[in-house]
Formats: sequence, structure tokens, C-alpha cells
Amino acid sequence: MKISAKRIVSLLLAVMLVCAMLTMTAGAADAAQTSEETTAAAATGDSTGAKAIAAAVVVGLVATAGALGMAIAIGKSAEGMSRQPEASGSIRSSMMLGLVFIETAIIYALIVAILIIFVL
Repeated sequence: MKISAKRIVSLLLAVMLVCAMLTMTAGAADAAQTSEETTAAAATGDSTGAKAIAAAVVVGLVATAGALGMAIAIGKSAEGMSRQPEASGSIRSSMMLGLVFIETAIIYALIVAILIIFVL
């Protein structure tokens, strides 16, 4: 069974939507508390929890997308090398360059997640 990229993207968007709704409902439930001190303390704790959830979602989605991209690139390059063995050196170097770019995007997402947790 082949899963299309359109289906994967729609599934990831649905997961992000569910996470966002859960975060909003948790914030709305805590805002309904009567005591101002309790509400202020809970809001501080909730923002930390929301930041952690946001960072986890960012890193998880980017790592998943990067892993899928790397898998597709490696599979296609192996297929190309098997069809044209004389071009395997060129295909391998192009694949490695592409993998480096994908890994760089994943590292940037990790840095953004760290910034979300500690700076915002």
C-alpha cells in the first residue's frame, strides 16, 4: 500500500490541529478558576507546558519529514545507481549533499524549539 505525500501532509495537519485544540482547551479551563493568585500561577505553568508541547510538535514534525525525505532520497539514489553503475559516484555525491541540507533543516528546527522553550 503506497501512501501519498498529500495524505501524509493532511495527517500531519490534523495532528497539529488536535494538539492546538488541546492546548487551547487546557488554557480555557485553567482561566475559569476564581482566585487571581491561582490563575496567575496556573497561567505561568500552562505557558511552560504549552511551550513544551509546541517544541515537541515542531521537532517531531520536522524530524518525521526529514526522515521521510532522507528515505526517499536514499531509495531513489540506490535505484539510480543500480540502473547506471557508471554514474554511481556522481549520484552518491549528490545524494550526500541533499542529505546534508535535509539534516541542516532538522537542526534549525531543533534550535527553534530550544528558542521557544527558553526565550519566549
